[in-house]
Amino acid sequence: MLNLEYMWELLPVLLRYLPLTIQMATIAMFFALILACLLAVVRVSQVPFLNGFALLFISFFRGTPLLVQLFLFYYGLPQLISALISMTGVTAAVLGLTLHFSAYMAESIRAAIVGIDRSQTEAALSIGMTQSQLMRRIILPQATRVATPTLMNYFIDMIKATSLAFTLGVTELMGATQKEAAGSFLYLEAFLLVALIYWVVVEVLSWGQRRLEIYLNRAYQR
Repeated sequence: MLNLEYMWELLPVLLRYLPLTIQMATIAMFFALILACLLAVVRVSQVPFLNGFALLFISFFRGTPLLVQLFLFYYGLPQLISALISMTGVTAAVLGLTLHFSAYMAESIRAAIVGIDRSQTEAALSIGMTQSQLMRRIILPQATRVATPTLMNYFIDMIKATSLAFTLGVTELMGATQKEAAGSFLYLEAFLLVALIYWVVVEVLSWGQRRLEIYLNRAYQR
């Protein structure tokens, strides 16, 4: 039988660590989105050297596990760069999440950009718009609407991926659960409770995603 009393008492304890989980994912999403946009523009523009670097970056971070990348940043890089010895687990987790998910997001944004009708580009250039103005005023606003559902899915995945930060010694939601479970030996109750917390957070974000999609698609509905 489940110890429901223990789960009820544990709930407020775990919820104290939820803000750190959300904070790490939000910061990582912010920087990942900026980096992904830059990578996508480089890929679309086909700048010789930069395009090759973007391809290598995307290939590496999509082709290796996130956990390996986190260990590489937290345990490996300080061996090469002594200044990184003082890097905290939170910083390493945010860095890993940023670089890992930016590689996936870059391809989604690139596909959204490429999917914009070529005639719009030709029309904008014909009236004297520069490439910068074209990208800023015509392409990116439309690409944002197309890519938003996918980007929101990546943010949801990022929320769940923060659970790996406990392997770096970060006491976030998963790390706190691990410690509480080890102290009480009630592993089923502790991990079931944290699973439910993640589930509720994801459902709330999914609801927000649906509302955002409806808002962005209003101009395209007849």
